[in-house]
Amino acid sequence: MTVIQTLQQGGRHPFLDGKPKRMLIGGKWLEAASGKTFETINPATGEVLAQVAEGDKEDIDRAVAAARAAFTGPWSRATPYERQALLLKLAELVERDFEELTALDTLDMGAPLSRTRNNRARALGMLRYYAGQATSIHGETIPNSLPGEHVSFTLKEPVGVVGAIIPWNGPLTATIWKIGPALATGCTVVLKPAEEAPLTPLRIAELCMEAGVPAGVVNVVPGYGETAGAALAAHPDVDKVAFTGSCGTGQAIVRASAGNLKRVSLELGGKSPDIVFADAHLESAVPGAAMAVFANSGQICSAGTRLFVEKRVYDEFVGRVAEFGKALKVGDGLRDETQVGPLVSAQQLDRVTGYLAIGRQEGARPLSGGERLTGEGLDKGYFVPPTVFADVNDSMRIAQEEIFGPVISAIPFTDIEEVIARSNATTFGLGSGVWTRDVSKAHKLARAIRAGSVWVNCYQAMDPAVPFGGYKMSGYGRESGMQHVEEYLNVKAVWIRTG
Repeated sequence: MTVIQTLQQGGRHPFLDGKPKRMLIGGKWLEAASGKTFETINPATGEVLAQVAEGDKEDIDRAVAAARAAFTGPWSRATPYERQALLLKLAELVERDFEELTALDTLDMGAPLSRTRNNRARALGMLRYYAGQATSIHGETIPNSLPGEHVSFTLKEPVGVVGAIIPWNGPLTATIWKIGPALATGCTVVLKPAEEAPLTPLRIAELCMEAGVPAGVVNVVPGYGETAGAALAAHPDVDKVAFTGSCGTGQAIVRASAGNLKRVSLELGGKSPDIVFADAHLESAVPGAAMAVFANSGQICSAGTRLFVEKRVYDEFVGRVAEFGKALKVGDGLRDETQVGPLVSAQQLDRVTGYLAIGRQEGARPLSGGERLTGEGLDKGYFVPPTVFADVNDSMRIAQEEIFGPVISAIPFTDIEEVIARSNATTFGLGSGVWTRDVSKAHKLARAIRAGSVWVNCYQAMDPAVPFGGYKMSGYGRESGMQHVEEYLNVKAVWIRTG
């Protein structure tokens, strides 16, 4: 019987053995220095999954010291081939245990199996991509114009100890997105997972140890952002912080980084425009625009939550998106038929339902959803149905603020110049979508939209080789692609006078 079948029949996940989950520091599984633990909750049922060690400043200090010792110790002598081999071994182990990891993601943060299972290619692809990059890092020989005989070239060296802080909306892939480039470049890492979903990162840490990653190279300290996360961001011996999360926390991390001017990369929030022209292939655009928001219960930073639709097809298109949302099966993510799972926590449920009330107060009209779901076994979970608001204008809060739930704000437009201006009238700039059969429109919008990603006739396409990141308040730096690896490297110029 598989892990998922066992869970579906009321059994226990093998990682959830009833014992408190400890943190990994310097190759050892330790309790928090304070002895404290916190609960992690199944958002579909409200049940406690596990007690987890609650790290704070003292634990971060221990983990950073372990990471520094590993960085200056044997890990500094690991060859590119050896780093590549470790990443490939880790990929093998993730592939071996992928169903277990899938189930753990579903249990801890609620995403349905239909989504977490589909992360297989992405998770393994990232690990194998970074493995390839490990042997591709090199400097350049640069011609110079100095008189005499001088050779100039560059070296690319690991930045050092990386503090990685990840969100709860995709624990498996978020962990790999931080650990992968660190291992590829020769950095060491202290990972602080989100308190809402710490289990998969801790399980991946076990796989790192099984793969042979040296002690101290990967450390995982669960805890709260205000304590463990803040201590990591401000730590004077951390050389870089890689953060994914909210804009407010990102700003706090930038301020905390000033002490030693550590390098920072930020992948933050969004309020992405998804633009549908009347000439679009509507049979593709309806499900595409719907799932650009309803996937993962809207808990995706680049979700296309501002749905701009050309006025002459607005009523038809928005109505069809609403009907599509109504037909989606909402429920416990462990059920095979579930397409939309719960929100991650009671706090997130309060946030999203608060915005549903704000939308109605502002005069928006819900065509679908609009209220918390209860009954039919949903009472103890944090469920909100796919919601489509019509009659939205640009000044409404539901059109300007990130909700992070399955909520679409549908807005009509009349011409291309207008929709460009309105799409860019936001503090965010992470993702965007364009649906049209006109290649000229597609190219014009791709250049004009100020966002890190523009998806044309698709949405949320991702590949390990293609960079992802934001403009404006959506952050800076890139993840995936060669640009991501460069974020973990310093460039050193070397001059040699040969005459």
